[in-house]
Amino acid sequence: MQAITVRDRDAGIAGMSLTDMPYPHAAENDVIVRVHAAGFTPGELDWPGTWTDRAGRDRTPSVPGHELSGVVVELGYGTTGLSVGQRVFGLADWTRNGTLAEYTAVEARNLAPLPADIDHTLAAALPISGLTAWQGLFDHGRLTTGQTVLIHGAAGGVGSIAVQLAREAGARVIGTGRASDRDRVLALGADAFLDLETEQLGDGGEADVVFDVIGGDILDRSAALVRAGGTLVTIAMPPKVQPKDGRAVFFVVEPDRARLTDLAARLRDGRLKPVIGAVRSLGAAPAAFAPATRTRGKTIIRVTEG
Repeated sequence: MQAITVRDRDAGIAGMSLTDMPYPHAAENDVIVRVHAAGFTPGELDWPGTWTDRAGRDRTPSVPGHELSGVVVELGYGTTGLSVGQRVFGLADWTRNGTLAEYTAVEARNLAPLPADIDHTLAAALPISGLTAWQGLFDHGRLTTGQTVLIHGAAGGVGSIAVQLAREAGARVIGTGRASDRDRVLALGADAFLDLETEQLGDGGEADVVFDVIGGDILDRSAALVRAGGTLVTIAMPPKVQPKDGRAVFFVVEPDRARLTDLAARLRDGRLKPVIGAVRSLGAAPAAFAPATRTRGKTIIRVTEG
């Protein structure tokens, strides 16, 4: 099969290439998925799991990408809950070969059935962004109806879904980003927008939940925006500054079949619309990792047509 592989950690994007790889092996409780569409996170080349297995051993050449939508073509020993020929979407393991490949092995529990009327491209934009948004807002942020949430990077893959979920939950939503993001974020349902380049971060007032995907100085300054009893949630890095009378939580997204099923239902009903910035071929995937080619929303790699 063909896959995008990385071999040299120091080479960065220059070390990514489209190569021939052995067809994957289905271990116990695995399925093999023929990948139709895949998603990735731009910072993956900095993750330890891209280069080593769970025991810390080098596993290059490795395949990046952790989101997928496709069709099950093989079941590993003991696998239940899915069947050959079934359409699925979900997350690949962090320390195994990923989804920028024609076929990949995935733990069955990390996948959810995909309804026939949802396009693979849309489905591949949901797993990391959708689960991260939900877990950040509700599992860690404990956001409830009537509260205020400030969402940094509200036009991005995670932020755009978080805006929609928070709005549907009955929260007041303040989105942040660049000036060019304003109309897009307000159209998603945000009540207000802050331009991080020209407006003061505190202009939106205090929030019960601040959801950060940026890190750095923005994360540090966001601690002061958390209302007493509220929560600062971030996926960027462990926070250095704590809210005075609240909590700070750093988390990494976890697979959740039931939640993926719920997100797919919201997409079918028109209550959730992933923002897809670009769709590229498998061969063009290395260029999509370059900062100069980043787009607003999620970049999706179309692996298999049809």
